[in-house]
Amino acid sequence: MNKVTRVFYISAVVAILFIIWGIIPKDVLPNGNLDHVTTIIQTFLVDKFGWFYLLSMTGFVVFALYLIFSKYGNIKLGRPGDKPEYSYITWFAMLFSAGMGIGLVFWGAAEPISHFHEPPYGEPGTAETAKTAMQYSLFHWGLHPWAVYATLALALAYFKFRKQAPGVISAVLQPIFGDRVKGPLGTVIDIIVVFATVFGVATSLGFGAIQISGGLSFVFGFDQTIILQFVIIILVTILYLISAMTGLNKGIKYLSNANIILAIALMLFMLFAGPTKFIMNLFTNSFGAYIQNLPEMSFRMTPFNPENGWAKQWTFFYWAWWIAWAPFVGTFIARVSRGRTIREFVSGVLLVPTIFGALWFSVLGGSALNFEFFKGVNISHFINDIGEEVALFAVLDHFPLGTFISAIAILLICTFFITSADSATFVLGMQTTGGSLYPPNVVKLVWGLIQSGAAAILLWQGGLQALQTASIIVAFPFAIIMILVVFSLIKSFKEEARQYELKRKKT
Repeated sequence: MNKVTRVFYISAVVAILFIIWGIIPKDVLPNGNLDHVTTIIQTFLVDKFGWFYLLSMTGFVVFALYLIFSKYGNIKLGRPGDKPEYSYITWFAMLFSAGMGIGLVFWGAAEPISHFHEPPYGEPGTAETAKTAMQYSLFHWGLHPWAVYATLALALAYFKFRKQAPGVISAVLQPIFGDRVKGPLGTVIDIIVVFATVFGVATSLGFGAIQISGGLSFVFGFDQTIILQFVIIILVTILYLISAMTGLNKGIKYLSNANIILAIALMLFMLFAGPTKFIMNLFTNSFGAYIQNLPEMSFRMTPFNPENGWAKQWTFFYWAWWIAWAPFVGTFIARVSRGRTIREFVSGVLLVPTIFGALWFSVLGGSALNFEFFKGVNISHFINDIGEEVALFAVLDHFPLGTFISAIAILLICTFFITSADSATFVLGMQTTGGSLYPPNVVKLVWGLIQSGAAAILLWQGGLQALQTASIIVAFPFAIIMILVVFSLIKSFKEEARQYELKRKKT
C-alpha cells in the first residue's frame, strides 16, 4: 500500500507555511513572529499543565511494567509462526540509535555538570549535589522515555502485525472510536502525529547541528556561527536522504550498527583511560539511588516554591521531548519488532537502554564531575562561556589523544544525526501513506527536506530555547492521544483474552 493520503498533503502544506512564518523577520511581525508566539504558548502550557506531563509519563512507566508481568505477556506481535526479523544486537542497535542517540552524546557530560552547579535542591558544588546530579540525569534518560516508546511501539506493532490494521496511530484507536478513525477524526489524529514527529526530530537535529559546530569550533578553531550550523544541516541532510533512499535493511541497519560500535568504543575508551574505579563506583551508587528514589522523583513538584524553575527547564522539557519523539521512535521500533512477545518486547525496550544509558552518563558525566570535583578543571566555565554543546569536548580535551577522540565523537554525532533523520523520514513516509511499510522515496524526500527546514528555522529563531519550546508545544496534544492509546490497548487485550477463553471452552 503506497497510496499518498490527505494527511500527507495537509500536514506538508501546514509545515511549509510554518517554515515560511519562521523566515519572516521579527521586526516585520514584532508581536506575531514565530519565536514570540510559541514562547507565549509554551509558558502557558508549562505553568498550567506541568503536572499533566509528570502524571502522564509516570502512568506510562506503570503501564509498561504491568505488561511485563501481566497475563498478556505471552501474546506475540504477529501471527503465531512469525519469527523476529532482526537479531537482538541489531534490534537493540536500531531502537537505540533511533531512540536517543544525538541527545545522549549532547547531554552525556553537559547535564550532570549543569545539575552539579544548578541543582534541583541543595547547595551547588557539594558531594551530595554531585550524587543528585547523576541521579536526575539517569531519571531523565531512564525508564520514563523508554516506557513512552514501548507503549506506543507495542500498540502499533500489535495492531499492525497481529490485527493487520494500517500502520498509523489513528488505526490503534479503533477499539475506542470505531470506524470514525477512518474519517476526519483519524485525519486530525494522524496530522498531530506528523507534527509531533517533525518537531520532535527537528529538536534533535538542531542539537546535533549545534554540537557538531561546537566541536568543530572547540577542537579545530572554526567560528561557531549560525551559518556553520546551516552548512552542517545541509550536508547531513544530503547524507541522510541518500541513506533513507537505500531502505531499512541497508542504510539504516548498517548505520545503526556502526553507531552502536562507535558509541561503545568511545564509552569504553573514556572508562578505561579515565578514572575507572570512580566511574564504576558512581554508576553503582547512582543507579541504586535512581531506583530507590524513582517514585519521589516521578511526582516531584514545587507547589510551595513556585519560583523554582528547575523542573520547568529540565524535567518538563524532557517529558515533552520524549512524548514528541514517541510517534517517530514508536513507529520505527514497531516496524523492526515483528515476531516478539509482549513480555520480550517491553522488557527489551524498557530495561536494556535504561541500563546502557545509566552506564553512559556515569562514564561521560562521571568523568566531567571527577575533573571538577577532584582535579579543579572547570568544565562549567566552557558551558557558561560557549554553551552545553562543548561540554563533551572540554572533557575529552583532558584525555589522552584528546583531539583524535574528539574527532571520533564528532563523527559519532554525525552518524547519529543521519540515523535519527533517515529513520524519521521513513516513519513520516509510513504515517502519510496509510501505514505503508515501504513508503515511496519521493515522500521520504519531501519529509526529509521539511524536517531539516524546521530544524534550521528553529535554530535561527532562538537556538536551544526555540527547539525546547517547539517540543513542549507539540507534545501536549499528543500526550492526550497517548493516554487514549493505553485504554485502546487494554480494551483490545481484554477482548483477545475473552475470545481465547471462549475458544478454549469449546475445545
